[in-house]
Amino acid sequence: MSSHREAPEVSKDPVADNTDVYAFVSPDKPDTVTLIANFIPFQNPQGGPNFYEFGDDVLYEIHVSNRGGARADVTYQFRFRTKVRNDSTFLYNTGPITSISDPAWNRPQSYSVTRVARGDYPRLLASRLSCPPVNIGPRSTPKYATLAGQAVHSIQGGRKVFAGQRAEGFHVDLGSIFDLGTLRPFQMLHLIPSAAAVGVNGTQGLNVHSIAIQVPISDLTRRGNKPTDPLDAGSVIGVWATASRQKSRIWDDVAERYAWRGPFSQVSRLGNPLFNEVITPMAMKDRWNARQPHDDSDFARYVARPELAKLLPVLYPGVFPNLAGYTKDRADLLAILLTGIPKGVVPGFQNYTGSTQADLLRLNVAVPPTANPNPIGLVAGDAAGFPNGRRLIDDVVAIELRAVAGATIPLVDPSFTPDGAASVVTDGTSNTNAPYLDAFPYLGHPAGGYQTLPGTPAA
Repeated sequence: MSSHREAPEVSKDPVADNTDVYAFVSPDKPDTVTLIANFIPFQNPQGGPNFYEFGDDVLYEIHVSNRGGARADVTYQFRFRTKVRNDSTFLYNTGPITSISDPAWNRPQSYSVTRVARGDYPRLLASRLSCPPVNIGPRSTPKYATLAGQAVHSIQGGRKVFAGQRAEGFHVDLGSIFDLGTLRPFQMLHLIPSAAAVGVNGTQGLNVHSIAIQVPISDLTRRGNKPTDPLDAGSVIGVWATASRQKSRIWDDVAERYAWRGPFSQVSRLGNPLFNEVITPMAMKDRWNARQPHDDSDFARYVARPELAKLLPVLYPGVFPNLAGYTKDRADLLAILLTGIPKGVVPGFQNYTGSTQADLLRLNVAVPPTANPNPIGLVAGDAAGFPNGRRLIDDVVAIELRAVAGATIPLVDPSFTPDGAASVVTDGTSNTNAPYLDAFPYLGHPAGGYQTLPGTPAA
């Protein structure tokens, strides 16, 4: 999982569970960057009558570091407010919802967007922005694409924003990977072999809640410009997202509900996909979620000697002999995940953010988008793809599996020859979720209600 139920405590708090972060130069508007943070994993489209929504009691934030210290230099904050129009019905909607202002939608949600620049006062960019309803089904939300389009808001400073339910963009064979690491195309060589089979996308037909904001590149860079030289240190930003709750929860007898009090405390964060899942030990996952990226040197030893790299030769005897014999710290993974790739490793490219070790999704904004993206990203020669930021098309499971298996070691240690399996290992899935949109907010329309049953089309 990219970051779905990745730690014991946040798995009990799905409204604050940050599942995925994306950052990429917008393909249809290359003078901007699109930042996306997803929350609330594994949403069953049939989850009524209390359908999924953002938490009014959660502070959602997308952070950008541009000075090299892994601290937030620019932050976009999102706060939500939910209203009940008719307190005499149990229904989410009392008729078809034909617009996001339709009174038939009984539980509308709105939000505000605030920009916080380090050393400056917070600036409210917009308020009372409407979310779309969830995609209930063809009777309740008969023209869902229209509803979603009404929830794309242009706000001050040439920015766009959207917050609402979207199709899950992350694909992975959850069942096989967590069944003692069943990988393809050599699952028959596992210690407990199984017949060859295609991967089963465990997130297909499920939804998430997305916060997406598109901003001018100059909104994010340290000099407030649009860099054109990929080797310029000022062209690199580091991105991560967080969810925070107030420290105290108190039962309010008058309101007959819990109320939160006190300062906000971080309960979830995410930068690179799969970091907390497969690198951080179980006993430290909750601590990782509460820490700031600039403190991540405490976790560097798990990147330098990842458990998964030790398990692969054990689970697949004879398949990874070179990896099994490699005893050095993984300088390749330390660079990719904790500092960025410095100049001279990949010709004409770098996304180095300095010596501070931090789990950040690093994006070189001077690398233009490509018309023919490769899902394996930078490893396959597509410098616009992961780990240079993260696009919706990037197959991060396959990329990170191959990196852990040793495919990227020669970048920093030419004496190492990767095992042949390292360049082909995968979970066997491709993105069979809803298709992406061609324009902002890019993530596809969510699956709707009972129409996601086998053999029927999604709404």
